[in-house]
Amino acid sequence: MIKGLRSLSTLFALKVNSKGSCVACLAPDGRFGLCQKCTNSLPANRCQCRLCALPLPFSGDQQVCGQCLKDPPPFSQIVAPWHYRFPVDALIQRYKDSGQRACAKPLLKGLGETVSTMLSRSPEGQPDLLIPAPMHPARRRNRGFNQASDIAEYLSRELNIPWSQAHMIRTRYSPPQRGLNRQDRLANLSGAFQVTKSLPARIALIDDVVTTGATVRQLALTLKQAGAEELQVWALARTPG
Repeated sequence: MIKGLRSLSTLFALKVNSKGSCVACLAPDGRFGLCQKCTNSLPANRCQCRLCALPLPFSGDQQVCGQCLKDPPPFSQIVAPWHYRFPVDALIQRYKDSGQRACAKPLLKGLGETVSTMLSRSPEGQPDLLIPAPMHPARRRNRGFNQASDIAEYLSRELNIPWSQAHMIRTRYSPPQRGLNRQDRLANLSGAFQVTKSLPARIALIDDVVTTGATVRQLALTLKQAGAEELQVWALARTPG
């Protein structure tokens, strides 16, 4: 198994308090980070585009959104269990921006279970390698960690799939994507990524949130140009659009 630069051991040692309270409401039965009531309140992404996981107002396994019909993505699918809205957005923001890593625990667990169920139904879709969305060194120093690497390491341990943050790097610092529209995000990411090692055929890109899909599209294109054949994206949440 390819090891990362840091361990996730502290992530699962952290609790809101010594009694394992719910990270959302502080109820005492937050064994897995959230109490049952808060777990049930997580906004599941049930009706979605089968390619980019964009939440849709109607259900159907073969539904495809207008954007994917117009411009098919370079990946086969995005797996994103939740909508990026309360309380999922608050948990991810506290995790990323304030370093409250206990907030990631229930979301990581849910993503792992979702992917495990998917692979048990279609084992031929299992990737050979997990690659986290790379972060520029300057941003990583500022934040202290790359949340995509945390997620990739967790999934690697749970699913027994190798992961690596050495196969792809971010070579150019660019302004944060938050607040930019899809077109500006694409321009912001032009030439920002580079593959540094030979790639296996099947890869799963790992990220925390898919917003417009611009980042994962650019990452997937870069990986395909470097020889990857089959690409999936696994993320915690998808924005409504």
